[in-house]
Amino acid sequence: GYAHWKGQVLNSDELHELYEGLKLNNVNQYDYVLTGYTRDTSFLAMVVDIVQELKQQNSNLVYVCDPVMGDKWNGEGSMYVPKDLLPVYRDKVVPVADIITPNQFEAELLTGRKIHTEKEALEVMDMLHAMGPETVVITSSDLQASLGNDYLIALGSHRKTKADGTKVTQRIRLESPKVDAVFVGTGDLFAAMLLAWTHKHPNNLKVACEKTVSAMQHVLQRTIKSAKAQAGEGNKPNSAQLELRMVQSKKDIENPEIIVKATVL
Repeated sequence: GYAHWKGQVLNSDELHELYEGLKLNNVNQYDYVLTGYTRDTSFLAMVVDIVQELKQQNSNLVYVCDPVMGDKWNGEGSMYVPKDLLPVYRDKVVPVADIITPNQFEAELLTGRKIHTEKEALEVMDMLHAMGPETVVITSSDLQASLGNDYLIALGSHRKTKADGTKVTQRIRLESPKVDAVFVGTGDLFAAMLLAWTHKHPNNLKVACEKTVSAMQHVLQRTIKSAKAQAGEGNKPNSAQLELRMVQSKKDIENPEIIVKATVL
């Protein structure tokens, strides 16, 4: 959201070096791996190698992947990472992920299918399951909410394989109030909280998503209220004023009052 930014894009060699340091100190036992915004294809490919190695050490490791590639503005989708990341996500990363959190545009990119209806969204989520992940959450979509245009639809699907080999799929829909501002970092917050709440409720995607989306609402409402107060009457808040009020929302993140309920489909 800011006019200027500085820093480096890590490549695979640099990531590998960091990982080697962890290994040498024998501190590479993990329960979860979470990845988000990445700009380098070699880095992504190295993530896959590392996740596979970590899963050999801990078969219960859960890899949560937010396949950050782009979004839609006024109905038009565009990528904000290099286009050559798509095949790496599709062919290498998603197959080793346990939980993925694409938005509608990213889900369409990964499957090569457009979504116009809820039925098509469920079919796309099934295609994503078939690629590997047992939990798929489409974090935001263009679908029409039953509560009206001021609401945003998210969809979740959790596919479990029972002891006898049969598969059971739980699907849910959430409608949450839109907040009239452009925030940066909401996708990162969503993925991180979904990781936390699926850890607490591993077999209940409905509750995990309700807590995730409700906590998001608390953070966004607090942020917009604070941003408007700082900007002053009639002024549009700037990027600094719209920084997510994470610290101030500590209690809501730890124990969110459920204000968005999920519908089981």
